[in-house]
Amino acid sequence: MKTVKIENALRLNKVKFIDVRTEKEYNEDNILDALNIPLFNDDEYHKIGTIYKKKGKHEAIEKGFDYISYKLKDMYLKITDIINEYDNVVIYCSRGGMRSGSLVSLLSSLGLDIYQLEGGYKAYRNFVLDYFKVVMDTKKFISVHGLTGVGKTDLLKKLEKRDIDILDLEGAAKNSGSTFGFITFDEKPPTQKSFETKIFESLFFSNTNYIFVESESRRVGHVLVPIEIYESMTTEGYRIILESSLKSRIDRLCRDYIYTKGSENIEVLKDCINKFRKRLGNKTVDEYIDLLELGKYEELVERYLVDYYDPLYMYSVEKYKYDKHISSDDIDKIVEEVIKFQKAAVEGAI
Repeated sequence: MKTVKIENALRLNKVKFIDVRTEKEYNEDNILDALNIPLFNDDEYHKIGTIYKKKGKHEAIEKGFDYISYKLKDMYLKITDIINEYDNVVIYCSRGGMRSGSLVSLLSSLGLDIYQLEGGYKAYRNFVLDYFKVVMDTKKFISVHGLTGVGKTDLLKKLEKRDIDILDLEGAAKNSGSTFGFITFDEKPPTQKSFETKIFESLFFSNTNYIFVESESRRVGHVLVPIEIYESMTTEGYRIILESSLKSRIDRLCRDYIYTKGSENIEVLKDCINKFRKRLGNKTVDEYIDLLELGKYEELVERYLVDYYDPLYMYSVEKYKYDKHISSDDIDKIVEEVIKFQKAAVEGAI
């Protein structure tokens, strides 16, 4: 039976990870979008654990055979198909124990060329946490700053399409970091572990040591940026600030939060606006809701920016010195300029 350590497994060519843990374990976090082929469902795994504690290992193994025997043929066929598609297949469980070990041993005896991950998911998780402690010794961020609506996220997406290294914290968190932040994302928010895995993947597989990231607070939605990453974002690297006309900012925000989502999103927006009553007062919030219901979206967004968001975030914008100021009214026109900045940073010309 072949085994592989996590660092070597991550660097295998055309690799596919297969997670044989339960669906609940898999959903909390997994390795490189692994395919979940669980040996046991959540209830089965719980019952086996209870038997192990009350009756012993032999009885637990016997019960496990009862649960898995009818599944083996389908698992064999699925994994065979995956092997035909990928150069390398790595199977893992929680700690590299009986679940992955027994399956890899059986499939290997049937002639399938697969690996068992040494230490399982726990080894991967420890590798991620250890990596965060040292990665910023060599990696540097180019932080993109600017007031709400200047196009920071738009810029990152365009850079990503050009195969430029980015760390998309909002995308990983499924939240743009404000009361309205969840609206532009249709997916369920990640767990903290899953969020950290996405950050790890962006850094570990980056092509250069200079990575673009949007300036954020440490909390993004329901999750926290790892402290080592956040400290590097706020104290090191380079900084670009995007500056945009108020009209362009309003147009972007209306596009993202209203027009792209359609009229069914109005009630969601109303619920969000109502959360501001303590901060802005009933009179102001009632005026905002009236504008929303009347379809005066541009006026509503302008008032939010001028009266609330700009004064709130101006402090965080003004506390930094910037290596470059860029007008972002037309994001397409500044992509090349930003890429040249990264190249200059790589060459030590800044």
